[in-house]
Amino acid sequence: MTDDWVPVEHRFAGLDRRTFKPALTALGVALVLIYGLPALDAAIPWHNEVEAGDVLDLGGGATAVPPVGWQLESGTLTGSAVTASPTTLQVTLATGGATIDLRGVPYTGSADAFLDQVERSEGDAPGVDAARGSVTTAAGLTGVVQAGTGPGGDALDVAFKVPQADTAPALLVRVRTAPDQFERHRDEVTAFLRSIAPGPAK
Repeated sequence: MTDDWVPVEHRFAGLDRRTFKPALTALGVALVLIYGLPALDAAIPWHNEVEAGDVLDLGGGATAVPPVGWQLESGTLTGSAVTASPTTLQVTLATGGATIDLRGVPYTGSADAFLDQVERSEGDAPGVDAARGSVTTAAGLTGVVQAGTGPGGDALDVAFKVPQADTAPALLVRVRTAPDQFERHRDEVTAFLRSIAPGPAK
């Protein structure tokens, strides 16, 4: 008699019925992890909606006013216990089919050179193909802007060089929308860009 011999009273279809319960339990746990948790996550609405009066902390005293009604998926509002760093800044705002991402990094060159560097590092960014222009915020901060469109959607990249001598941060604002949806969000994006205010010069 071998160690894997199964008494006939415990057999079903040639299998050991005593192993069914732990096997089914393991299968159930696996199905919950694979399908249940993602479905639950998708079913729970995101609740970090931007309200009137909210102001984003961009670090070093720099701020921006996010569009009301968008979801703040990452980032810090002014007045929070945690303050943002201008050179490691990561902010993501989203609404149906559109996102605004902000990234802050140390950079000592111009805004134009910074955008060049971003594009070189990423290769040919799909959808960003129009000629460059400029945008000036209400606080007088001038950035370089490049827009485009493609099968994947509409794109707008804006690079700012924030005048803070000690950290020399650069700010990249990336707007992405579903195809032909940029016009729907144009006014909100324009207002957001114009609201960007640098911190006090040092």
